[in-house]
Amino acid sequence: MALRTVKDLDLQNKKVLIRVDFNVPIKDGTITDDTRIQASLPTIQYILKQPGASVIIMSHMGRPKGEKKPEFSLAPVAKRLGDLLGTPVSLAPDCIGPEVENMVAALKGGEVMVLENVRFYNEETKNDANFAKSLASLGDVYVNDAFGTAHRAHASTEGVAHYLESAAGFLIEKEVKFFSPLLDNPEKPFVAIIGGAKVSTKIAVLESLLPKCSALVIGGGMAYTFLKAMGHAVGTSLMEEDYIHVAESLLKKAAEMGVEIVLPKDHVVASEFSATASPVAVDGMDVPEGMMGMDIGPKTIAHIVGLVKAAKNVVWNGPPGVFEFDAFATGTLAVAEAVAECAGTTVVGGGDSVAAINKFGFAPKVDHVSTGGGASLEFLEGKILPGIVALEEK
Repeated sequence: MALRTVKDLDLQNKKVLIRVDFNVPIKDGTITDDTRIQASLPTIQYILKQPGASVIIMSHMGRPKGEKKPEFSLAPVAKRLGDLLGTPVSLAPDCIGPEVENMVAALKGGEVMVLENVRFYNEETKNDANFAKSLASLGDVYVNDAFGTAHRAHASTEGVAHYLESAAGFLIEKEVKFFSPLLDNPEKPFVAIIGGAKVSTKIAVLESLLPKCSALVIGGGMAYTFLKAMGHAVGTSLMEEDYIHVAESLLKKAAEMGVEIVLPKDHVVASEFSATASPVAVDGMDVPEGMMGMDIGPKTIAHIVGLVKAAKNVVWNGPPGVFEFDAFATGTLAVAEAVAECAGTTVVGGGDSVAAINKFGFAPKVDHVSTGGGASLEFLEGKILPGIVALEEK
């Protein structure tokens, strides 16, 4: 995938319209995690270093569903961005309209302005051409650095790219750099660790990765649908009856391709899904009646750690256990540590795995921690991401 990047654009004396993902968690008007704002800084700072260039920022926040709701205002974001950049950042009262156009016209080189939430208009999610044109009219060139929304064909992500010279920011460039090789021709051994609650949400990822990897580790709630398909007892574990045939089909394909499917050899179970439930060790693949699988056991951990240690490439999407409950976090902690210690290329994508790698403090030791949950999942599924295709060299 040949992407045009911000370095390919002539930014001198240009008003640069940039789409970022500033959909950050806010509680009582205060940002509780500014990771996404921090992730956009290299691109913004690079633009501001170009003589006479100014920055106009677009983002969404939450789901205001086309209504101007103050609780979804980007005001706290503009303030935090100003603190991080060490320069005042102005907030427009809207994202389109005469008042915004006047503010943009007055913008000088080196200045930064944040447009109000683009999702205050339904036209944003509908990718309305006139709305996209109105946004595009505010800038001279367009940079997309919002990987978290790259899988959506919205006006500010895909639509604008039709009306302005466009390129990717450093964040999108980095995401593509790490994800593309995993799908193209990854060096082996390639270990994919896919967890999460349900098989139904991960079928496309499993089918996409199966022909490319040496070992496919299936963890979390979805493992019990596979164990049931193999004839094992799963107790009261999360299991999707309607997807047993899908699990059987994937197991058959894996055997034909010579790909190892790794499922729990042993478990940590409990009688209820609760943080205060007592953990019970089960040495074997069957889960006792009346009990539910909550984490992987020591044999499974040792097997996964061994595979990861020898891997040239590792992708991790979804935890193997209920890591948010401390009593059932051992498996996820061990996987996170193994991924962090792996000498090969390591990529972590998906909200829960990112939360886990951050919780245990291993993020700095991983080659790439993705900023886009849904987008990273769709990338691994081999889907076309509209926001990124719009930036490819024509």
